[in-house]
Amino acid sequence: MSYRRCGFRYEKKLRITGVSRIAGIDEAGRGALAGPVVASAAILPEKFRHRRLNDSKQLAWELREEIYCELISNPEIRWTVGIVDSVEIDRINILRASHRAMRLAIEALLEPPDHVLIDGLPVIPFPLPQTAIIDGDCISLSIAAASVIAKVTRDRIMRDFCAQFPQYCFSRHKGYGTELHLLKLHEFGPCPIHRRSFEPVAQPLLALEEIVQIRSSPARRARREISVPVPEA
Repeated sequence: MSYRRCGFRYEKKLRITGVSRIAGIDEAGRGALAGPVVASAAILPEKFRHRRLNDSKQLAWELREEIYCELISNPEIRWTVGIVDSVEIDRINILRASHRAMRLAIEALLEPPDHVLIDGLPVIPFPLPQTAIIDGDCISLSIAAASVIAKVTRDRIMRDFCAQFPQYCFSRHKGYGTELHLLKLHEFGPCPIHRRSFEPVAQPLLALEEIVQIRSSPARRARREISVPVPEA
């Protein structure tokens, strides 16, 4: 996907039709093996400008933290978060949990928006008119703001969990299925915040063996020898 600077293209189209309060919404942690899924809703002022705001995944963590502080301290920005924990994720599945976190974030706003811009696919059911935008966090400033707030909020939650369960090193991988995380999972077994319905948690040894096989494959060894970077799966 080519780089596209975040802007207000979708927001401007809606304002032309008379829609004034527009919220961007995004989630973080959907693909993790442990911890909650966190969604954020953000309503930016019409004249908002920010040269560095973009999809949270494209920002270095230091810059992401800096932008997060700028966003939440701006009195003109209305923002909320919705959090669904691992127990609920296991009970209703991750897709429904992500959608529930989004609805919780919207419900927490003191004044509901007229329209919501959602990163990805439509959320059904949803209490408000919505526009779903694929790669919306790279296109819409409203969604990008929600992306940063959701990501930083979740990262801080996982750092707190790291203090509670230090053996899993949650501050380093934030609960995602890295090799380090799978090693720790195999060594210690799942802890209370692991998502038991996710197969790598239920079968950590199998997931670890798959990583070892990929890393030791002939093609990967050959590529290493000529120093060509291998894209991660």
